[in-house]
Amino acid sequence: MLRELKLQSCKPAPELLNEYSRKVDFLKGLLEAEKLPSSSEKALANQFLAPGRTPTTTKERTPATKTVHLQTKARCAGRMRSELLGTDPLAVDDAEELNIRKRKRLAADEKQSAVELDAVLQRHQDVQEKLAEEMLSLARSLKNNTLAAQNVIKQDNQTLSHSLRMADQNFEKLKDESDRLEQHAKKSVNWLLWIMLIVVCFIFISMILFIRIFPKLK
Repeated sequence: MLRELKLQSCKPAPELLNEYSRKVDFLKGLLEAEKLPSSSEKALANQFLAPGRTPTTTKERTPATKTVHLQTKARCAGRMRSELLGTDPLAVDDAEELNIRKRKRLAADEKQSAVELDAVLQRHQDVQEKLAEEMLSLARSLKNNTLAAQNVIKQDNQTLSHSLRMADQNFEKLKDESDRLEQHAKKSVNWLLWIMLIVVCFIFISMILFIRIFPKLK
């Protein structure tokens, strides 16, 4: 109605339209406050409502919004008092309903927490199983590598032992051949020395005979 009134050609004065707008905003706030679950929240919400200006003279009529606001505040205060004293059946019903909602919410939260916990535990179990499989695989690989290294080392040790035996045998043979060669060299040197002495003596005698036989011509 206020929106239609603003669109009319013969609309009221702007001050009156502003007053109507404030009253409509007050009614909206009042309805929103009534939707709150507890009386304390309703009373707190009503404190912030603007019902309109307070009359300054006795002749000025009290606005209806002011009257509604006062009645709502009184009703909220009475309900809060009844809730504190435990005599308001509506408050008891509201409290029971609130408790039921809380229990339902707690049950839902516990169920969700249990589901999330199961998911987390399942995830951890999967990770642990994967790690265990990887560790087993690494252990098998390490065992295979160790066995292969042991076989290689064993073969190298056998090859090295065979090489050492062959080296010892070759060293003994080389020593025997060295002794034999040394003896042979000594014998060869002795024979060569005698032959050279004989050749030198023969040459010396031959030269003397040559000089005697063919004297120097004058």
